[in-house]
Amino acid sequence: MDEILRFFPKLDNTQKARFEKLYALYTEWNAKINVISRKDIDHLYIHHVLHSLAIYKFLRFNPGSKIMDVGTGGGFPGIPLAIMQPDCHFTLVDSIGKKIKVANAVAEALELKNVKAIQARAEKVKDRFDFIVSRAVMPLPKFTKLTMKKLKKEQINALPNGIIYLKGGDFENELQELDFVHADVFDIADYFDLPFFETKKVVYITH
Repeated sequence: MDEILRFFPKLDNTQKARFEKLYALYTEWNAKINVISRKDIDHLYIHHVLHSLAIYKFLRFNPGSKIMDVGTGGGFPGIPLAIMQPDCHFTLVDSIGKKIKVANAVAEALELKNVKAIQARAEKVKDRFDFIVSRAVMPLPKFTKLTMKKLKKEQINALPNGIIYLKGGDFENELQELDFVHADVFDIADYFDLPFFETKKVVYITH
């Protein structure tokens, strides 16, 4: 939690309280339904919460924006983003029901009125969104083809509607396959000066 406050010193009291509750909530739920690896739960704030908030560093969504988090697992990056942006609506999607159960329970415990978690495949979701966010759930070309058509045509943000994807390691070959869209890559280490983020990237994909 100290690292969250170091990088986001202007959180209001509600945001602080919600972020502080995350560790107990995920520890409790993880004992029942394993959504975060056992060894990783101790690193929840850096590996999961702060990692998710790299998207907030990259782009602050304008009020009223609708965002779909695909392959959310237990609620990442959607729940940390929803805490930061209570004036935006987040639809968290995962095909595994027990993960959605955790995401919904955490959102309910935090009284996040701007979060809806549903068990579904992303391509089956009826709605359209300003942005689609995700944390490396599948290779970029496949993900892009599946989800790009879920983007709205009308724009209300500082950047064109698109996909904001958190990815680590070497994925140059995947970027080369994205010849049907435009992709820009940004270093998360530029936002957070911690060793964990040295190889982590934000990939922003637009038509």
